Amino acid sequence: MHRTRRFGWWSLLVWLSLGLLLEALHGFKVGWYLDVGNDTRRLMLTLAHTHGTLLALVNLALAATLRPNERNQARLARAAACLRVAAVLMPLGFVAGGVQLLGADPGYGVALVPVGAIFLLVGVATTARVASQPDDGSADRPRG
Repeated sequence: MHRTRRFGWWSLLVWLSLGLLLEALHGFKVGWYLDVGNDTRRLMLTLAHTHGTLLALVNLALAATLRPNERNQARLARAAACLRVAAVLMPLGFVAGGVQLLGADPGYGVALVPVGAIFLLVGVATTARVASQPDDGSADRPRG
């Protein structure tokens, strides 16, 4: 989980920095970002900042809440890898789609977003399965 925690913190720094840059572009009224014809660019870059920040926090939540053991180590490693890939592909797809526009549409780089979304779903589903397993086998003991 050390790799996931390290990735989460560095990723959070990157995407929060993008948010600060977007605020500066807005504050200085930069036309490349704010002009009416650049609505798609503004939306794509805002989505990149939002998704990147959220997915960094998801990685940090995984690192903080689940610990690998003999039973779940392989699944947890697979889930962590999927969440890291999603945290790269989704926001970068939005950035790529916003930097190079095709008229009023996002650029081809936005095709990375659904690929990242698939990794996100697999990572979250795998994490949910690991989190649903009893830690010490106490669920197998009779109650009463």
